[in-house]
Amino acid sequence: MVTDSEEIAGIYREISKFPIPLKGFIGPQVTLKHRGQYCIIYTEWSQRDLERAERVKLCREYIVFYDDNSIVHTSPSGKCTELRDELLNRDSPSGTLKAVLRGRTNKKGEEQQYLEIWSKTSKEKSINLTALDKHGKVYEDDQFGRLVWSHSETHILYIAEKKRPKVESFFQHNSELDVNEEDGDGNRAERCQKPVKGDEFVYWEDWGEGLVNKNTPVLCILDIESDKISILEGVPEHVSPGQAIWAPKDTGIIFVGWWHMPWRLGLKYCTNRKSALYCVDLIGNECQQISSGINSVHSPRLSPDQRHIIYLEGGNVRTHHQCYSLSLYNLDKKVTSTVVKIVDYPTVDGFTGIYSSTLAQNCWATDSQRVVIDTAQGSRKDLIVVNSATGIVTSLTTGSEAGSWTLLDIHQDLMVVSCSSPNCPPNLKVGVLPAAGQEQGITWLALDEAEPLPGIEWKILAFTPPFEQENPKFPDLPFEGILLIPGQKKGVKPPLVVNPHGGPNSVFVASWMLLPVALCRLGYTVLLVNYRGSSGFGQASIRSLPGNIGSQDVKDVQYAVDSVLKEGCVDSEKVLLIGGSHGGFIGCHLIGQYPGLYKAFATRNPVINLASKLGTTDIPDHTMVQAGFDFAPNLLPTPSVLTALLSKSPITHVSRARTPVLIMLGEKDKRVHPTQGLELYHALRARDVPVRLLWYPDDNHSLSKVGTEADVFMNVALWFAFALDITTAA
Repeated sequence: MVTDSEEIAGIYREISKFPIPLKGFIGPQVTLKHRGQYCIIYTEWSQRDLERAERVKLCREYIVFYDDNSIVHTSPSGKCTELRDELLNRDSPSGTLKAVLRGRTNKKGEEQQYLEIWSKTSKEKSINLTALDKHGKVYEDDQFGRLVWSHSETHILYIAEKKRPKVESFFQHNSELDVNEEDGDGNRAERCQKPVKGDEFVYWEDWGEGLVNKNTPVLCILDIESDKISILEGVPEHVSPGQAIWAPKDTGIIFVGWWHMPWRLGLKYCTNRKSALYCVDLIGNECQQISSGINSVHSPRLSPDQRHIIYLEGGNVRTHHQCYSLSLYNLDKKVTSTVVKIVDYPTVDGFTGIYSSTLAQNCWATDSQRVVIDTAQGSRKDLIVVNSATGIVTSLTTGSEAGSWTLLDIHQDLMVVSCSSPNCPPNLKVGVLPAAGQEQGITWLALDEAEPLPGIEWKILAFTPPFEQENPKFPDLPFEGILLIPGQKKGVKPPLVVNPHGGPNSVFVASWMLLPVALCRLGYTVLLVNYRGSSGFGQASIRSLPGNIGSQDVKDVQYAVDSVLKEGCVDSEKVLLIGGSHGGFIGCHLIGQYPGLYKAFATRNPVINLASKLGTTDIPDHTMVQAGFDFAPNLLPTPSVLTALLSKSPITHVSRARTPVLIMLGEKDKRVHPTQGLELYHALRARDVPVRLLWYPDDNHSLSKVGTEADVFMNVALWFAFALDITTAA
């Protein structure tokens, strides 16, 4: 086992250098004289730069030659290059133009946003959106951010913060009038607007963790011929628009609208928010609601023949992640049908349902009938193809050695995908989608090769809870774990690091993950536990957890640990624990309920006290629902509810804990306020339990900034090494 800090840092540097694919785009197809074809595949990657303490965005291009329905040859096209200042980019449908949203700081230190139009040979336009002052900052996040070309390639749709009125102090004199207003035709208006006095410090509620300062999104349309920007009218006042696409023939805008009344609950990682699918007509600004608005919706995608829209729709489960149905809206008949229903229990052929938080921007096959989706299936992420006419679901990756597959793009049935495993960094493959009914015969060809790391093996473990731990309402629910196994000397048993995921309804899939891989390279066996309630195992599994947190999830993790220890392949005297958010909640329960077993615990932004968390989180509904209670914005928790919340909290077991604890907190965390971790810190110190607190002032719930991430790993590794050194000495 590696314990030297310099060697640990070297291993982390080695593992962290592997790039992660972000997106892929298949360019237009070119036909050669001998009837063969080729295309260019453009991809973007993110790579950690430890020296600059930032993520850099890289561009790679590949050339793919194919003939009929088979790929003949692939090759990199040029060298990898870094992309600078790009916030968003999108190729036009024909591939002849490219739109780029770029952020830069001017000489005065002011942030400026530019929308650029590029042709194949030059930059055609550069429009200073900030100077035009038609709206606030353009959204570039994964939740709202969009840059979408019209079908005619004459307009670009994007989403930005609504322009706010200028404000000034009650005591400010000689205010300048705001004359930067235009009428509906884009002409300068004669009216002037004075700044509003006394509104300098009015609170603007945002959409929570990861979406700070995003309050009122508006749909913006740029006419690239006239450079005029129009703000789309007709959006209902009670919703915030996002995930927008163009309607057929550019006659309107289709978007998801999230209810923001009576207040904005945290939206990031919360696909259960009340929402509906809308379409605004661009001529009359009339808005039609397409979906019912009863359940949550996301990821609308228009078919190539522009006759159908597919989207994912939640059920009546109130958890933030769940199984989704695949809905189909017929634009001609204005009728909605369900293609794939919510799956409560895995089907006979093993299909567990759809759990995607987003669909690929292009996911339709050329026939406008089939859709390709990547989704968790147990502890793997598979590619499936769904026939929207028949509802038949077929796996494209069954039996694959890779544990995780992600669709990046599909064009003319040519697919580019990313795949990885716990011991193998991501690499790209291409394949041609076979005809309907023959999908299982697909052949994949690598665009680049990624070799598995030597000395690391992995496997998926299946667990069946003992009879006394069965959920009476949801019996016969298995769960899984992913085990990473280091290369080891014969006769030497490695320590075990146990890691339950957060969420709690997220899931570990067998993919490339920096922290577990790096720990495994240090000599630890790592157990990632997908306890009952995790996504990917059926809706019944998810429904089994609310009301049982602090019990069912904790017992599942402990049962998985005991099962691994019984195998005798790890050192039972050297069991360690790590977990963040709800994983920290479980971990804190474990060190209190099973004192003495875990030799050290490292936790990131842990949930400690559900009662005190209720008033400090951006998702109070999550706290109530997971604890088994109803949530309503206009209701206050009763004393009995607060008592029950406290009883399910790990803070109630802290008096029994004696495991050394490393706590890592993000000061800007809106999901689990850092006071939760401070509560644990003070409780442990008062009881003379070894504890160390790391405070990251510029990071939030994910602690994912490059500098933070590296510091977290180093401190975790040294904390574990120190704890085991003490154990060995004792």
